Amino acid sequence: MLKLPGLIDPHVHLREPGQTHKEDWDSGTSAALAGGVTMVLAMPNTKPPICDESTLDLVLASAKAKARCDYAQFLGAGPDNVDWDKYAGLPHRAAGLKMYLDSTFGELRLDDMTLWQSHFQNWPKGLPIVAHSESRSMAAVILMAAIYDRPVHIAHISLKEEVLLIKAAKERGIKVTCEVCPHHLFLTSPLPSGEGPGVRANGRLEVRPRLATQADVDALWANLDVIDCFATDHAPHTLAEKDGENPPPGFPGVETLLPLLLTAVAEGRLTINHIIQKSVINPQKIFNLPVQSEIWVEVDEKAAYELRAADMHSRCGWTPFEGWQVKGRVTRVVLRGREAFKDGKILVEPGYGKNVREK
Repeated sequence: MLKLPGLIDPHVHLREPGQTHKEDWDSGTSAALAGGVTMVLAMPNTKPPICDESTLDLVLASAKAKARCDYAQFLGAGPDNVDWDKYAGLPHRAAGLKMYLDSTFGELRLDDMTLWQSHFQNWPKGLPIVAHSESRSMAAVILMAAIYDRPVHIAHISLKEEVLLIKAAKERGIKVTCEVCPHHLFLTSPLPSGEGPGVRANGRLEVRPRLATQADVDALWANLDVIDCFATDHAPHTLAEKDGENPPPGFPGVETLLPLLLTAVAEGRLTINHIIQKSVINPQKIFNLPVQSEIWVEVDEKAAYELRAADMHSRCGWTPFEGWQVKGRVTRVVLRGREAFKDGKILVEPGYGKNVREK
């Protein structure tokens, strides 16, 4: 058995409040544990979005009652909450501030760049800012980080131009970090509509940022040293939604993260140290997270099997990696000294998860 520290996923969507038919804190954190993830940072583009004290209280009450792994919750940057001085203590209760600056699922997109500036100026120093920003908007938000001399973390990079720009920014001392998702490392853009798998399958490949070309994927692999974190952007929608008209963007992913990465280790594309650095050490540092004690994951690294949604815990009931052959199965997870998962079964009750921002 391979023994790993509990993984941290700094980018998940648990769909509560407002869309619990897709996922909730119970099902999403169960999926996390089954995937060897012992801490998740949840995104704020729920219904309603998490932007103030009342909505943060609402979502944290659900998490306290239901979460089975440890967690923290992001606040969303909106047009009405730029004066963070009015929200005494609220930012310190959150995982960080999430800024949506490009096409996404939900109501939180910020198009006015003066609002970007206000959030960079007013969000408390020392607390994380995460940006969903792609291509040119990513260049603009890196400029903001340079102007205001504060760190920014770029979510789910997917393009060659993005990883090369981040590399150049780091070389010049700009305080930028970034993450990559498994689907941007292992999948490429689908064929044009009307070719290949057809519209139905293409709906299941809708995600933001979109899947990119093989050249982009190759550039991400070639520049792994630039990438700070692995993150899933676990964003579940039901199959009925994905196969319907106007399919919403997003994939489930928290339960397939570690098997995919371990398969890449078996193929010589990654090392175990890469996984620990980018899924434990760097997220702790970037998001000021506590070091987890008495927490570990046991993996049968020789187990070869097929990924099947029917065996998974997410409420959405599907995976873009259906039928993939992988090597490395999570067999046991210990969370704060207690056996939380073993041989396919979740062993801790709803509410066992701990809010890591709570003193």
